[in-house]
Amino acid sequence: MKVNGKQFRTIRVQKGDDKVIQVINQPLLPHKFEIMDILSCREMAKAIENMNVRGAGLIGAAAGYGMYLATIEASRQRDFDSHLEKAAEMLVATRPTATNLSWAVKRQLKAINKAEGLADKVKAAFDTANAIADEDAECGRKIGEHGLPILKEIADRKNGEPVNILTHCNAGWLALVDYGSATAPIYAAQEAGIPLHIWVDETRPRNQGSRLTAWEMEQAGIPYTIIADNTGGHLMQHNMVDICITGTDRVTRTGDVANKIGTYLKALAAKDNKIPFYVALPSSTFDWEIRDGIKEIPVEQRSDEEVKYAFGLYNGQMTKVLLTPPEAKAANYAFDVTPSRLVTALITERGICQPNEESILNLFPEQR
Repeated sequence: MKVNGKQFRTIRVQKGDDKVIQVINQPLLPHKFEIMDILSCREMAKAIENMNVRGAGLIGAAAGYGMYLATIEASRQRDFDSHLEKAAEMLVATRPTATNLSWAVKRQLKAINKAEGLADKVKAAFDTANAIADEDAECGRKIGEHGLPILKEIADRKNGEPVNILTHCNAGWLALVDYGSATAPIYAAQEAGIPLHIWVDETRPRNQGSRLTAWEMEQAGIPYTIIADNTGGHLMQHNMVDICITGTDRVTRTGDVANKIGTYLKALAAKDNKIPFYVALPSSTFDWEIRDGIKEIPVEQRSDEEVKYAFGLYNGQMTKVLLTPPEAKAANYAFDVTPSRLVTALITERGICQPNEESILNLFPEQR
């Protein structure tokens, strides 16, 4: 996607120095656009943990590059395998809910172990990291292709009026390497000339909707309106939402969906108001080993400071402000699980499927 007219990906190898990985520092958006240089696996792990990089697809790509940096470091150690194993454990521990992270680490370990000498292992890790990133961007593009007919059908019924799409959190190009998951059909529809309007949930506590999705829409020139998280049901009751599209951090083989906290409530409201609720994802987000999302998907709990404090721009400076009584206790569940029965369909890079095991496996027969 483009930032101020210039093409960007969320993660890339620095030109002229392939030992430096560059990422967009997302907590500073929308007020400041900054590129971070990542020089070590530990720095990458910190960037993932602190959410300098975030979003399921991007976390996977970041973990891939983190493992590449780890091979460079391990090649200087006495025990290559031990160093690499510790690096893998460190990366996987940063964010427990998004399955893309562990998927990328496992893929890297497999590729590295196949190579013979140290130089070949480093090269294998570099090539695999680049492949993970390129595939993630291509998945976003294809999700857009498959999701476009859904929005076109709604647009045809509306006779030129904008299609009102409700999103939750940021599943945009900032959450993948490019294009995004939930936003990919939106960008494809914009290119096709379909009039759009996006309802952007603020998505407390980190406000990734009002900060990141809104910034993306602004950059793309797509009309949008930011709403408080609890507004969606009211809009649906008054026929102001045509479709909901969210992303996800983990989907079971039976179609249960883990996504940013509050997604479940949006799905309930959509079901009650007969509004289609779609979930968009690259196949790296499937967890093929679990069946019951509510019982088996680990839900990350983050610091209570994210709930108690707000972070934003004041008098030209980025400032943290206390919202609550100083000694207040706060629970910060980062995700919830939406049962498959509330999901209309899943949009993947291979096409659209129903949120049930048989339909999912028809798209991904190799997982039977």
